[in-house]
Amino acid sequence: MEERKYLTTWKRYIPVIRLHLKRSLNEEQQFKLNITDFESAGDRGKSGYTFNIALENGKVTNNISGSAVARDLYEALKADEAIKAMLQNKSIKISVGKSFMLSIKTSHISAYKEV
Repeated sequence: MEERKYLTTWKRYIPVIRLHLKRSLNEEQQFKLNITDFESAGDRGKSGYTFNIALENGKVTNNISGSAVARDLYEALKADEAIKAMLQNKSIKISVGKSFMLSIKTSHISAYKEV
């Protein structure tokens, strides 16, 4: 199995994702991805490119091991310092559906921590 075949594709989307992450603090954000960018990186066939990533404080809380597309997106997000800072103290859900629409929904985590 090829590793990281979608990483380069996601890196091209990072500036747009960064902008939408910032805007997602106020309301859910959506934008359309170019399917040919992903098809040229690797054919997912019937399994498609749909996925959900749940992030708490910058860490993935759901299982994305079965989706190379999701794993590579997470790698690209972690590599960007501005995005890493935005992920702190927040609960964020990122998903891509069958229509190739990427959605970002942010909710805040309380800064209060029990000792």
